[in-house]
Amino acid sequence: MESTESLGRLREHFQKLPGIGPRSAERLAFHILREPRAMAEGLARAILDVKDKMRHCKTCFNLTETDPCSICADQSRDDGELWVVEQPKDVLSLEATGLIHGKYHVLMGHIAPLEGTEPEDLTINALIERVRKGGIREVVLSLNPTIDGDGTALFIQSLLSEYNVDVTRPARGLAVGSQLEYANLGMLESAIRGRMQM
Repeated sequence: MESTESLGRLREHFQKLPGIGPRSAERLAFHILREPRAMAEGLARAILDVKDKMRHCKTCFNLTETDPCSICADQSRDDGELWVVEQPKDVLSLEATGLIHGKYHVLMGHIAPLEGTEPEDLTINALIERVRKGGIREVVLSLNPTIDGDGTALFIQSLLSEYNVDVTRPARGLAVGSQLEYANLGMLESAIRGRMQM
């Protein structure tokens, strides 16, 4: 079947998405083509809504449509327990366990000098300011168990050493080099329950 210009453009856009190769992009494009127009309009509207409405919470830097986000605004959550993660998608992974009763702080990455990411490129200063204001008794450095994640955790731990807070990490039920978003709920549950002092 000869490809049309519009179908080719759609395939090219799908192929720019992470994890989508040429064959998957082609399948997605033909799937959209077969579906009713309402489905395509709904997909287009959802994509535009995400781009127009989503922003970072000014308190924790998680993605939200309201500021503060629903987690920061939830008064039933424990303000004294702060879970520090690398990306907003890590919040979703931890929330899925149902075991986190505290609040979050999203760093927006990890320290990686070879990639050009320095501490000042992250939200570390905002994290230290939250701790400095008081009321936080435990900071859980729930960063990915990679060399960069471990290095970032050690850097933050050194900054927090002058404050009266416990600094812990989830237990290593998470394999070294793995990503939180790919961990199953059982692994996350055992890591959360077995978190240890740094």
